[in-house]
Amino acid sequence: MNGTGEANALSEAAFIARYGALFEHSPWVVERAARARPFDDLHAGLMAVVHAASLDDQLALIRAHPELAGKAAIDRSLTDASAAEQASAGLDRLSAEEFARFHALNAAYAARFDFPFIICVRLTDKAGILAAMEQRLGATRNAEIATAIAQIGEIVRLRLEEGAA
Repeated sequence: MNGTGEANALSEAAFIARYGALFEHSPWVVERAARARPFDDLHAGLMAVVHAASLDDQLALIRAHPELAGKAAIDRSLTDASAAEQASAGLDRLSAEEFARFHALNAAYAARFDFPFIICVRLTDKAGILAAMEQRLGATRNAEIATAIAQIGEIVRLRLEEGAA
């Protein structure tokens, strides 16, 4: 799963080409990681780059993610990986009531935190996502930034495990 030895052996350009799409619309993570090798663990090395990034860069990474069941899903402008991940949780098959609930929670969350709600949808389902959205609305902004980064880490871990990049 890890592929760390192979990743360490790649040229910088090949590493970026191979892993550049792991982080949603944020190739800077992999570009920085390419220069930080070698890693004992590829996922941990990638996430160390995220954790070492400035708050502005971390927020840009979070904001690069689409809202769940949001505009990008409706107009089909999600990345292939995001579309598949949202579909795995049934977010491409919402009833009108479910869609309205997601829309309301997305709006409340964005108004409170100024970034989209992030969760690794492949590790839950529609009900779990809605419950997490409601629960996390009560968190502090710093806690939500940390949670969003952790969830991005889970998304990337699963993408690496399946060989996607």
